[in-house]
Amino acid sequence: MQLRTPLEPPAHPGPIDAASLPAALAALVALDGDFHLALESLGPPPLRYRPPGFETLLRIIVAQQVSLASAAAIWGRLEAACRPIEPADFLKLDESALRACGFSWQKANYGRSLAELMLSGQLDLAAFDLLDDETAIAQLTQVKGLGRWSAEVYLLFSHGRPDVFPAADVGLMIGAQRLKRLETRPDAKELVAMAEAWRPYRAVAARMLWHLRKVSAVADDQVTKP
Repeated sequence: MQLRTPLEPPAHPGPIDAASLPAALAALVALDGDFHLALESLGPPPLRYRPPGFETLLRIIVAQQVSLASAAAIWGRLEAACRPIEPADFLKLDESALRACGFSWQKANYGRSLAELMLSGQLDLAAFDLLDDETAIAQLTQVKGLGRWSAEVYLLFSHGRPDVFPAADVGLMIGAQRLKRLETRPDAKELVAMAEAWRPYRAVAARMLWHLRKVSAVADDQVTKP
């Protein structure tokens, strides 16, 4: 990927998508040269876009505190039981139907809370593009089961927010440790301080850190295999 380094990053960049990612990466490299080395070695990160809406937020709830395989199995059973996966359709499923899909009692309640807030208009995802990051996060975290990390990940991957940064993510901590060649892994507070240098492209930095963590982990695994 050829990067065009801007003279000065815009104060308020637009959403990150396939068209804007190259320029955003160039701006990030201008802010921190360590990302240049990562890009040269690994190439650009995947966007991992998820369409905004109820289905994506419910996926986040389903994936909490379970393995990827378990989350995929639960989601597959839900797709068989509920199509389309929209708030009104989800609320038609009673507790026994949700338990059959693999929902715990707690996650079933979280899903219902999300569906009810969206149907009542208390959570208006269509208006999110008019909200700043912190206001959008506050709106999302009123939903039971959606904490700050979940809200930040949703805004990053579904709305392309350029500067949200889920600092509590362990994957980002590992990626930052590798990027900066640190002896110890930074904690969330240290990562927040480190990421100040990456404004207003912290979400782009997050994508690169996840990319670095994942690709480096695969390489390490291949090296250590007999």
